[in-house]
Amino acid sequence: MSTNQKENMTDFVSIAYALTVTAGGLLGYIRAGSIPSLAAGVVCGGLMGVGAYQTSQDPKNIGLSLVTSALLTGVMGYRFMNSGKFMPAGLVAGLSVLMVCRYGYRFMK
Repeated sequence: MSTNQKENMTDFVSIAYALTVTAGGLLGYIRAGSIPSLAAGVVCGGLMGVGAYQTSQDPKNIGLSLVTSALLTGVMGYRFMNSGKFMPAGLVAGLSVLMVCRYGYRFMK
């Protein structure tokens, strides 16, 4: 695979993460009528979608994705620690930690 082909590969992992975050916000709204969950899910999922597009175009362009993942790690990790409930806070915090590690690895590479 040439360098140009490698740089233009779609970042499916980030897209899946963006869709998961968005779906979580929608599910929070559907199940509990939580407008803050809907807003946070759509905004953070949208930011991750833009970040996924950016990393698909240039794998080194991780800034937006890294910041959004780190923000979700902090917020959802805090909610998980306070509630002790794995769903949804623990799941999103765990996925976000994995994404931060992934982007950190890309940054160091």
